[in-house]
Amino acid sequence: MNLNVRPVLTALLRNRTGAILVAMQIAIALAVLVNALYITTQRIERMRRPTGIDVDNIFVMYSGGFTAHFNIASTLQQDLDYLRALDGVVSATAINAIPLSNGGSATNITTTPKAQGQDNYNYFDIDEHGLEALGVQLVAGRNFRHDEIQPPLGKADASRFVDQVILSRAAAVHLFGHDNPLGKPVYDSLGQVATVIGIVDPVLGSWPANDHPDDVFFEPRLSARAGVGSYYVVRTQPGRRDAVMRVAEEHLSHANPDRVITFNRTLAAFRDLTYLGDRTMSIYLLTVTCCLIAVTCFGIFALATFNVSTRTKQIGTRRAVGARRADIIQYFLIENGLTTSAGILVGCALALGAGYWLSLEYALPRLNLYYLVGGVLALWGIGQLAAWQPARRAAAVSPAVATRTV
Repeated sequence: MNLNVRPVLTALLRNRTGAILVAMQIAIALAVLVNALYITTQRIERMRRPTGIDVDNIFVMYSGGFTAHFNIASTLQQDLDYLRALDGVVSATAINAIPLSNGGSATNITTTPKAQGQDNYNYFDIDEHGLEALGVQLVAGRNFRHDEIQPPLGKADASRFVDQVILSRAAAVHLFGHDNPLGKPVYDSLGQVATVIGIVDPVLGSWPANDHPDDVFFEPRLSARAGVGSYYVVRTQPGRRDAVMRVAEEHLSHANPDRVITFNRTLAAFRDLTYLGDRTMSIYLLTVTCCLIAVTCFGIFALATFNVSTRTKQIGTRRAVGARRADIIQYFLIENGLTTSAGILVGCALALGAGYWLSLEYALPRLNLYYLVGGVLALWGIGQLAAWQPARRAAAVSPAVATRTV
């Protein structure tokens, strides 16, 4: 087949309005497709990051006292003893904040006293059962010992630091680079010192959407919120979570008349709620992109169909002078290819411009050019497929049409 583009281009320029409109539609579709897929991929990758926590087998309860007779220290101990002895429970701990919940506690720690640090580190107060209760893996150093666990903070010592901490690997790298952090000191904003005794990896903290969600450290302290309540993190054996949740809530709700169980939820529910915005945005972008591609395909199909219907006599004439069916199909595919290519060229500029603007306005990563190349190939292929049926219809025109009056 002879790929003579010049007569096809000349015919397009004589009837350019429809081609220009379709080309602009393709350009917009490409810009939206590439950036939407890139943003969606970023969201999906963020949701799929390993948390380092046994999310599917953990539930969280909040116990809050409401009378003057409520004793937080004895209640904590009684509740944890019961939960740890409960059939199906792997471990349990009191904790100051819920991981992956978009709410928690953070503070500044540095490697030199009184240093003005720029970064806050998410922290969790746990006891010696805390790492096991979360399912977090200790990869270096040691766990907290029972005699190292400090009592809950009171009004008189609200700023008291701890003597030992366990860092996430990301926090250790952030603070010490690639030096071994074990045995080294870290300081809070008041210059109080603690020693690094262990490293865990991986682990995500309370804010998965942060730039550094794995900058986390653990403190050996019984947690009590305002001295009247505490979160309990309970990890169960696989498949036992829901049954243990019901039993634990039923018992604790009646075990102490001076407190109430405010909520009892799975950690997976907190995680899903945290990622709800990412999931909704991904679905929305994919839906809009699919609709836009469908509309673009209809536009290409409609233009090709219109061109075929208005050139029936010319097609018949070409057939009468010896053009084969394949030549007619090739002609219309080349015509559509030129329109699609023009739209893609403009779309590449729009996609890069939109990606640059998004990176500036919303601190998103720059558009990966692999997505642009993939979008170009995909849209060009879709455009040719959309024109295939009208091109085949044109090839079916009989040479006898050339002798009719149109």
